[in-house]
Amino acid sequence: MNTVLFPGGSLQLQIFEVRYLDLIGRCHKTGAPFGVVSLLQGEEVRRAAPAGEGFAQEDFVDIGTLATVTEFSAPQAGLMLVRCTAGERFRITRRERLKHGLWVADVQGLQPDKVMPVPEDLKVVAQALESLLDNLQQRTDAAQLPVQPPYRFDDCAWVANRWCELLQLPPPLRQGLMQLDNPLLRLELVGDFLSRNGIAGA
Repeated sequence: MNTVLFPGGSLQLQIFEVRYLDLIGRCHKTGAPFGVVSLLQGEEVRRAAPAGEGFAQEDFVDIGTLATVTEFSAPQAGLMLVRCTAGERFRITRRERLKHGLWVADVQGLQPDKVMPVPEDLKVVAQALESLLDNLQQRTDAAQLPVQPPYRFDDCAWVANRWCELLQLPPPLRQGLMQLDNPLLRLELVGDFLSRNGIAGA
């Protein structure tokens, strides 16, 4: 996908490609998660190769995030509307593209972020996020908010992850932040970015 999914995040998808309809349908019925990885080459929707034979090449990063379908509707044949909740991160150890274009992979789960309280010098980052979400709630339907409950403004990883989703960061930077195994460092880097851009006086 052309996005980086962070643990604890929310993702809304419109599914209409044949290669994904069966996958999402099965995941919805069984409750099994599926993997979300960021594209390095190619598009979310498969396109014909420039030479006119087959499809354009696709490549993606090795570290992604599991997603579980939490809301599902099929308003018409060949279209699914879903909301997913992000779980833990994983590393791809083997990948294979099936004939109809769906990628399958063997993955190794990565350690979840440790729960770490937001230190005093970074609480301004959490407060700025809380203020932003309060403002959004006054103008936006709760179901359409980019950040969904439960809110954990006292946790380094949660605060950092939500900022990473909301900020307009270059995909490689967003991916690098997601891959960090130190949630405090991730929050410190986010705080530096906010301070430099005048968003929060961290």
